[in-house]
Amino acid sequence: MIEDAEAVVFSAKCFVAAMIAYYVSLSIGFAQPVWAVTTVYLVSQPLAGAVLSKALYRLLGTVLGGAAAVVFLPAFVNEPIVLSFALALWLGLCVYIAQLDRTPRSYTFLLAGYTASIIGFPSVLTPGGIFNTAILRVQEIAIAIAAVGLVHGALWPRTITRRLQDRVTAIVSDAERWNRRALAGGREPALDRERRRLAGDIGDIEQLAVHLAFDMARVLPRGRVVRALQDQLSWLLPLGAVVEDRIAEYTKRWGGLPPDVTELIARVDAWLGQGKPARLHNEVAQDLVAEAAKLEGAIEGDDRWGWREVLLVSLLARLAELVVAHRVLRELHDHIIDGRIRGLSPDALSLVAATTGRSLHRDHGLALRSASGTVVAIGGVCAFWIATAWPSGATAALIVGITCALFGSVPDADVAISRFFLGSLVGIAAAAGYGFVVLPRVTDFVMLASVLGPILLLLGSMLARPPLARLALGALVGFLNTVGLAATYQSDFTGFINGSVAQIVGTAVSITIIGIFHVIGADTAIARLFSAGFRDIAARADGKARNTQRWTNRMIDRTALIAARAGSAASQTAVPPYDALVGLRIGYLAGELHALLPALAGREEGSDLREALRGIGEHFRRLEPGKQAPVAESVLQAIDRAMIALVADPRSDRRRSGLILLTGLRRSLFPLADVFAGART
Repeated sequence: MIEDAEAVVFSAKCFVAAMIAYYVSLSIGFAQPVWAVTTVYLVSQPLAGAVLSKALYRLLGTVLGGAAAVVFLPAFVNEPIVLSFALALWLGLCVYIAQLDRTPRSYTFLLAGYTASIIGFPSVLTPGGIFNTAILRVQEIAIAIAAVGLVHGALWPRTITRRLQDRVTAIVSDAERWNRRALAGGREPALDRERRRLAGDIGDIEQLAVHLAFDMARVLPRGRVVRALQDQLSWLLPLGAVVEDRIAEYTKRWGGLPPDVTELIARVDAWLGQGKPARLHNEVAQDLVAEAAKLEGAIEGDDRWGWREVLLVSLLARLAELVVAHRVLRELHDHIIDGRIRGLSPDALSLVAATTGRSLHRDHGLALRSASGTVVAIGGVCAFWIATAWPSGATAALIVGITCALFGSVPDADVAISRFFLGSLVGIAAAAGYGFVVLPRVTDFVMLASVLGPILLLLGSMLARPPLARLALGALVGFLNTVGLAATYQSDFTGFINGSVAQIVGTAVSITIIGIFHVIGADTAIARLFSAGFRDIAARADGKARNTQRWTNRMIDRTALIAARAGSAASQTAVPPYDALVGLRIGYLAGELHALLPALAGREEGSDLREALRGIGEHFRRLEPGKQAPVAESVLQAIDRAMIALVADPRSDRRRSGLILLTGLRRSLFPLADVFAGART
């Protein structure tokens, strides 16, 4: 019921903004301000901050696209084919850049691409008035953006901050709950699935945080604090799995953990279950970390470690890190809720200070493929239009540009554009009834708004519901662009038929091209994501990807994309059998071990470690998605030799950190291997 009420309010605000934009456009003399009304619905979002940011991105894109059209048309004024190809290349370039960006900012590039199409294609055969056309189009869109910002920002605004705070609270609670389950050491398959969901949740925070600067809330969370929380969640994602693995491995080999370690784990579990503010967490957290260090110190007093001692030290070290990570996470959560940054602990402050922009996965091959499809689609329609002198060919060309830009990069693009096409047919049918039955009887603006209200309010409420959004968007574009929203009523049945056919043909061509160039199977998409991940893991083993946080961000982004693709696939039988979270742990550990090499120069363990890392890099460079390929036994032997050398030298300042990292690498690469050779059990 609440969602229905929110959809109704959203639709009402869209309608008010559309009518304001329409009225202002008519008042200052625009003869056919259809794009002012259409822009209102293209820009509007349920959240006020998202409306303003999207409006700004659209305005910037519109100005850039208008400038491109003004540059291209005079340069190729007597060459319509060449001019059409230049506009197609421009849109293809914009689609390519937008697909690489993968944030709401990409809307700027999409708008720059298809605004040039909206302005340029209708003027290909009559380029004389291109400058005036570009100015009018930018003015129409600017009016719409101002109306949207005014209405959505002033009337019952739903803030990004509130939505972000709710999501952060839910995600932090989930992370605490999942890691409590990890402390049981049960290796639950369901828990791994939920960890992959956390990777998607981190991306959700990013999509909301982009709009924070435009939000209407009185107290805005600091962007760096939000990014620090994302980074902390990224660290927690593999950390809980590591603790779970150490508990399970030790229990399997020796029947259960030592009583004092079991008691510590129970205290950590109880602490995580409290869910109290950070200030109440800190004192208990410090006690837990101190107790873990005390237990670890007792083990380190033994001059000769075996597999039992190595596993316990690894468990206690990672358990202490888990406590600190959750304490910092709770601090960041509390400061996002109250909007302050004062009072953060040194650990949290250093994390905030070290934050940078998030590094996301980029697939240049797929982006180039989508851009090529866009160029081919527009080029083919333009060639047919100019060769046949089709009166509405320009409309078909610009519709191809808009649909390829809007749907080329979305998951299940063929399904999305098919719904858009169906909506377009509904919108065109409604426009026929309005254009030739209702509008001839309208005598003033108030009556016009009254008769447009029912259909626009219905479609606006559908636009607020994600399952119906594509259908509603198609209906809105089809209706508004063919109904004839002009300063005075003009009956032009031939023009209506030509425009409707052009829109249908343009959308149909887009469906075909997107099916050929843009849509790839879920298994292919997942394989490409795995291949990119394998290359990044090899780079870490080679010591090339030294920025750990940016590398981790890319790997977690791929994990979320893999989970989304696998979830949308009709069949998952061909999904490559590789755990992306295991790859994340391997790459992280390999990079940290590579950083230890200079300190181990000239030592036996240093040469063994270098051999192991070289073997890991070669393995992941050769690894193909979907094929089982065990890591070479020589890598396990090199790891074991390095561990034995470190165990035999209790005075080494790198003994503890090296053994913890090597234990993690050994467990991730060889989970079924026996104790490392030469160690006591």
